[in-house]
Amino acid sequence: MTSIRALVLGLAAATVSTAALAQAAPAAPAVPIIANPTYAVIPLEIMVDRPAADVWKKIGPYCAIGEWLRIPAGCRILAGNETDVGSIRTVGAEVLVATTPLSYTYTQTPKVGVPYNMYHGTLEVRPVTAKTSKIVYTLIFDNSMLASDAARAADIAGRKSRFGQAMVDMKTLAEGGTLKPLPAPAPAR
Repeated sequence: MTSIRALVLGLAAATVSTAALAQAAPAAPAVPIIANPTYAVIPLEIMVDRPAADVWKKIGPYCAIGEWLRIPAGCRILAGNETDVGSIRTVGAEVLVATTPLSYTYTQTPKVGVPYNMYHGTLEVRPVTAKTSKIVYTLIFDNSMLASDAARAADIAGRKSRFGQAMVDMKTLAEGGTLKPLPAPAPAR
């Protein structure tokens, strides 16, 4: 009987200790949850006069985004490498979440105190013929946190413009060309 009582008392003490530790652990910072998301999808495509494997060699490395999206600071791998799921690049602190031989999907990480927009992008090269291919870039994100329909439309238009230029730049690079400097931005009024 004593050993049973000791066992029960020991289990009770362990339960209290575990509960106390759980209560003492600091809570993770909250990421605001969006009650009514409105997902925007931006599909982009462009034909390329090169075989898919050749196109992917040029535009597909995870940090090639620094060149074709014209990131002034470039791109570096913070964790992992150019091909492993879970790798993180400096651009948007983006995490590689899926890969195939001719594609990858990434997501942007949540930021404390900022509504998480579930931003994901997929870059893919599809063979069309033995000598041609198609670059397909699909973005999906929640833009419900923007103030109005006009703000959401402007956000989508801005992304289409920026990534549309990136598609042209990817095609140029994949076909062996060099990127021309972008026009200077209009002065602020």
